[in-house]
Amino acid sequence: MTGFLLRRFVSLCLTLLAAALAVFLILEVIPGDPAQLMLGVEARPDTLEALRNQMGLDRPAAERFLLWIAGLLQGDLGISYTYSVPVRDLVAARLPVTLPLALIALLLTIVIAIPAGVWAASRRGRTADTGIMALTQVGVAVPNFWFAMLLVYVFAVSLRLLPSGGFPGWDKGIGAALAALIMPAVALALPQAAILARIMRSALVDTLHEDYIRTARAKGLTEGAALWGHALRNAMIPVLTILGLQLSFLVTGTIVIENVFYLPGLGRLIFQAITQRDLIVVKSVVVLMVGFVIFVTFLVDAAYALADPRLRRRAA
Repeated sequence: MTGFLLRRFVSLCLTLLAAALAVFLILEVIPGDPAQLMLGVEARPDTLEALRNQMGLDRPAAERFLLWIAGLLQGDLGISYTYSVPVRDLVAARLPVTLPLALIALLLTIVIAIPAGVWAASRRGRTADTGIMALTQVGVAVPNFWFAMLLVYVFAVSLRLLPSGGFPGWDKGIGAALAALIMPAVALALPQAAILARIMRSALVDTLHEDYIRTARAKGLTEGAALWGHALRNAMIPVLTILGLQLSFLVTGTIVIENVFYLPGLGRLIFQAITQRDLIVVKSVVVLMVGFVIFVTFLVDAAYALADPRLRRRAA
């Protein structure tokens, strides 16, 4: 298993390096002057030259890339051209919004999807199964920003139960902070819960047809005992994989939701950096998000190897 995880780690590190190279090429090497893009077409030549020097654009592209990667490895994400502060400080100030939002959304996804998938699988072919699958199809088809606008209309505009946007800060109390995050978390969670519920149902139905489940029933186990005692544990293996991928999506998917609710998180930071042409913020935060996705993928691979003995045997 150690060999398997080591190979996966090296592979994912190479993936991260390739992603960083792609981001660098898109933002700094494709035709066009990044300094001109940031300052506008009417910028003075001496101002452009000063910014090019500050950005290191007077150096070869390969040298700029290596210096940027070296800085990332040391935790130096560069200096924001808009705010004139380290990008690392901008990221640290916004993580307390984005991470709790993603974790709350993940918790809601699990709470909604697992019971729904188990319920549908235990009543496959019946009305409950058909109804749950129809609802999950709607959840998969409808984008999360539409759910966000619907939630704002119902709970903020009509019922006036929750704030329509903004974030008061954790120093104003957990209750106020959670009230600001609950609707964005629900909007993020609903499409992912629909996907996970369908996977949970499919995995559980397949497991219920395995030989060992039929043997357990033949020995006198009830349908419920076979489902909860044997089938569910084995059906969770593919579900764990999807959960890890969904955590990555919930963090990166905040770009849209945070702008709908005006939350000062990483997603809104990227959006503002794009509109303000702050390229160093864009490329550094994007690579950080890619790194987070890759790190979660590695954890999922490790969990999968622990849960599936067959994978450990193949790795050995």
